[in-house]
Amino acid sequence: MSGHSKWANIKRKKGANDAKRANVFTKIGREIAVAVKNGGPDPDSNSRLRDVIAKAKANNMPNDNITRSIKKASGELGSINYEENVYEGYAAGGVAVIVETLTDNKNRTAGDIRHHFDKCGGQMGTSGCVSYMFDKKGLIVVDMENHDEDEIMEIALEAGADDVQISDGVCEIYTDPASFSEVNQALEDNSALVILEASVSMIPQNTVAPDAATAAKVRKLIDMLEDNDDVQNVYHNAELDDEDEE
Repeated sequence: MSGHSKWANIKRKKGANDAKRANVFTKIGREIAVAVKNGGPDPDSNSRLRDVIAKAKANNMPNDNITRSIKKASGELGSINYEENVYEGYAAGGVAVIVETLTDNKNRTAGDIRHHFDKCGGQMGTSGCVSYMFDKKGLIVVDMENHDEDEIMEIALEAGADDVQISDGVCEIYTDPASFSEVNQALEDNSALVILEASVSMIPQNTVAPDAATAAKVRKLIDMLEDNDDVQNVYHNAELDDEDEE
């Protein structure tokens, strides 16, 4: 099931991403708050919260931070309300972009997102203008170092994964969103495995490879969006080389 590595091309290298976005825990905390508000503080009965906790662990968020965020959201330490909004548009070169936000001020966030698109040669569009180019899937990325690919594939497929791709030293495991938690738990149960990414994501059906000048504009837009406190996730269908990600 090896094939083209979407994660390697469209996801910034995890170390660089975490180093630049020091507020990653705060953003995940917001996702926890919304999950708790909508489904309660027990991950056993709240699948969305369970999925966010998996994402938090993959980002090396300490258990104390996770517990504190859950308590805060459930009212034990206070409460904050966030509104979920999704924006779609095109970056330079027609690159499709989806932006997921959590905000306490929708008007401010919408203005900021539009400004980012305009400043980087892109254009914010209407709802649905690019989302049809993406599939919502669970994505778990496992470091292949010191591991046999057949072993990881067997664990993933037996747990219900839809597809497994081996490329660039990582194993990308794709699942139906409903199966994500179960597959991720099966991989977590093997303590020897290092999970680099675990989240329900928007995966592009096809990717595009912009030229160097266009790629620089795309990267600038992604950087500006990810640096925005209200932006939780940015998905796109551009293949960006390492030199574009500096």
